[in-house]
Amino acid sequence: MKVNAICFRLSWTSLGAIACFAVLAALDLKLKAESGYGAVDLQKSASPGALQSVIAAWGSVRHAAMAGFGLGFDYLFMPLYGFAFYYGTLAARDAFVTKSAILRRLLTFLAAVPLVGAVFDAVENALESWMVFNGPTSPLALYAYSATMAKFVCFYIGLFFWIVGWLGVFRRKPAPA
Repeated sequence: MKVNAICFRLSWTSLGAIACFAVLAALDLKLKAESGYGAVDLQKSASPGALQSVIAAWGSVRHAAMAGFGLGFDYLFMPLYGFAFYYGTLAARDAFVTKSAILRRLLTFLAAVPLVGAVFDAVENALESWMVFNGPTSPLALYAYSATMAKFVCFYIGLFFWIVGWLGVFRRKPAPA
């Protein structure tokens, strides 16, 4: 893939991810302020009792609608941040790795890590939604918590390379005319 195509895709996916994140963060802050629990609290819940506390706090129609919209809207955020981080890693690779074939392959492989994280995020949301509607169980709570932790590892790896990729984009000098 050409460098200009990577920068173009990095820009648009990053803008989309940032916009989605802003909506999710505002919604979650409002939900937490009103009910005492936000989506992050649901994600950090590793036991059925903790999940039940969050679900009970979202018992009103308003809070349930806000939480449901947030869980659903997160599915739009997942591919945007996954691909933004993917293109950020490719931009980092192209900006900072020139000769080393092994390092280029490693960064190409690491570019897929945020996409795997987005899949873990989808699994996490599906499990959380299942537990909201059908009641939490210990195995499902553990699976959802494990998916959350795996997602966060992938997310932070992707975030690191996304930042490095943007540094590489701004470092790049225009080609002579």
